[in-house]
Amino acid sequence: MTERPASHSLQTILLLLNLLMARGVFAQTGGKSASPGTAVCASCIRANMEYLASDELRGRGSGTPDELKAATYIGEQFKKYGVEPAGDDGTYIQKATVEHQKLRAPLTLHYMTPGDGIPAQTINWTHGREILTLNLAAIDFRGPLKRLDADHPEPGKSAGSAASKWSKAVVLVLGSDRRKIRTAALEAIESGASAVLIPASAEMLKTWDQQGKQVPTLPAKVGGRTGGLNPEGANVFAVKPEALAKLEPMPEGIMFYFEGDLGASEKSYTWNAVGKISGSDPLLSQQAIVLGAHLDHLGVGKPVNGDSIYNGADDDASGTACVVELARALAAGPKPRRTVVFALFGSEETGGLGSTWFEEHPPVPMDHIVADLEFEMIGRSDPQYPPDVLWLSGWDRSNLGSTLAEHGAKLVADKRPQEHFFERSDNYVLAKQGIVAQTASSFGMHADYHQPSDDLAHIDFKHMTEAIGSLIAPIEWLANSDFKPEWKAGGKP
Repeated sequence: MTERPASHSLQTILLLLNLLMARGVFAQTGGKSASPGTAVCASCIRANMEYLASDELRGRGSGTPDELKAATYIGEQFKKYGVEPAGDDGTYIQKATVEHQKLRAPLTLHYMTPGDGIPAQTINWTHGREILTLNLAAIDFRGPLKRLDADHPEPGKSAGSAASKWSKAVVLVLGSDRRKIRTAALEAIESGASAVLIPASAEMLKTWDQQGKQVPTLPAKVGGRTGGLNPEGANVFAVKPEALAKLEPMPEGIMFYFEGDLGASEKSYTWNAVGKISGSDPLLSQQAIVLGAHLDHLGVGKPVNGDSIYNGADDDASGTACVVELARALAAGPKPRRTVVFALFGSEETGGLGSTWFEEHPPVPMDHIVADLEFEMIGRSDPQYPPDVLWLSGWDRSNLGSTLAEHGAKLVADKRPQEHFFERSDNYVLAKQGIVAQTASSFGMHADYHQPSDDLAHIDFKHMTEAIGSLIAPIEWLANSDFKPEWKAGGKP
């Protein structure tokens, strides 16, 4: 077939479109056309990332003035874009009071050796010596010793039988694979264990003395509640090799007792940045879509290669920049029929405190929220997936991801369910309230996670821009449709 020459005017239009596409101005929408004004802005994404992950913000530490500075900046962007304030007293900021409780002295573990013809002996282990407190949910608890082999889990064991076996027990998790140990520990916690003991890793032993000098704290609370990302009853302790050697031959069933002395509580604050676009439809405007991410990171910490600022470019300046860009794009177009809430949460890194406060002080009634889509670590492509694709945590739990993918979103299933990503982001706080809430990410288990090296130099801006661009039209569709995502059987937490 011979190519027919185009007219001069058509050639000019095609050339202009190609130039604009090459500059990354238009969204990639998987073949679905976006409405006018919904082009992705690559320069906006970069500018927001360059500020949020800059040394000036000192890693946006949870509950610090740097976190507030980040929240204030996000509010300024919302105002510039025409997004309505949805925080306290007509502002874009929600201020949450945080309560901290610390022990007066290190927690102590006691257990008694079996007699076997000789007098029984009470063993006392103290935080910082034989054990290291990794997570503390209570100060006085007890339970019989049970063993869990992480390397060789029992086949075909039902969730009900597991819950019965580990309930109220002190579970000693043994194994050689650290990932399997962590997974087994989480399963024991979720099954109601009083406490979990794990072998101290080589990395833990390097900082044992330093960590041991820090008196353990109970999980911080907001509104009288523990942060929604802290598993209930999560008392987790690492055990030194020499202490573990004495414990391993002990029979199951011996009783463990934990004791601590609680001191006075202290107060601090954390901040969310919240905006919204009110829906235009008289009925559908009563329904809301939440687009969220956490704006905090680890702040300033232990220097690594001379760098003490944990910038958190991927975790989670990238997700924050995504939400800010989606706010810009949606505000630039016609008002959606549904209300859209943009929520950037503080203190996710310390147990989901900001999202827990948001749940108690929502800008719209909680039962009006039909879906929550969070964005966590989308700044680098995951090597297990094609470029510019995001995976959705808990894909099989609901029909949200598959429906958005049908409308052009570059979303696919999470290939690492053993990592429990669904339970490790702010979405889980809202999901526990019945809302279909999931997290989009492209975290590929890179070594810069929670390190000072998670900086702008490692961000793949092309991946970010194209992934965000693919989301705009599907989210516009969601905000204008009457489709309500639903949990699949067994998917609701």
